[in-house]
Amino acid sequence: MTNIKSGKVSTTDIAAMDKQYRICLINSLLGYKSLNLLGTISEAGTTNLCVISSAFHLGANPPLIGMVMRPAREHNDTLRNIKATGQFTLNNVLPDWYKQAHQTSASYPSGVSEFGTCGFDEHYVAGFNAPFVAQSTVRVGLQLREIIPMEINQTSIVIGEIVEVLVNDALIGKDGTIDHVEAKTVTVAGLDAYFLPQSIARLAYAKPGIEPQELNQPG
Repeated sequence: MTNIKSGKVSTTDIAAMDKQYRICLINSLLGYKSLNLLGTISEAGTTNLCVISSAFHLGANPPLIGMVMRPAREHNDTLRNIKATGQFTLNNVLPDWYKQAHQTSASYPSGVSEFGTCGFDEHYVAGFNAPFVAQSTVRVGLQLREIIPMEINQTSIVIGEIVEVLVNDALIGKDGTIDHVEAKTVTVAGLDAYFLPQSIARLAYAKPGIEPQELNQPG
């Protein structure tokens, strides 16, 4: 089976699909996802950068972000660096840089820094070793807190605590919400379809028996 014709797909159908078709289908099934450049550094000082779409909010107190990492491979320095140094960064992708961000997903040999190879500049803050992306407008530094191996498919859930936030004050609303439209944050659907978000509205905190109300204040 190479495509969907009936509008309904079973587990058996999925298993019978061409590999690349199945990968594209499953990866794009849930629509738009967050897009970030994940920055790390080795104990020897070699930086690494890769694009990911698996980061998710885990909690605000303590401030935690999780992400799913693929099974470890010989040339994959990212998870190795995180385990060794305990630090990593997540950086948004801007419209002028989505092609370069996409290129960081290429299988470069171990020890090759995607920063220089793909045209990104490293940015550092005092007291934090992992590199941020200079071309990003929303940058987060994280300290490793837990790695959860997933036996079902050999991936790992990496959980980090937010210890650094680099974002212009003008992009933060009065209630603390980041304006990702103004930040020009790019999002992704599937593996290779990139989009710019468009704001519809912000709604007030939902309460039983009260119709949803739009918030009037900007940000």
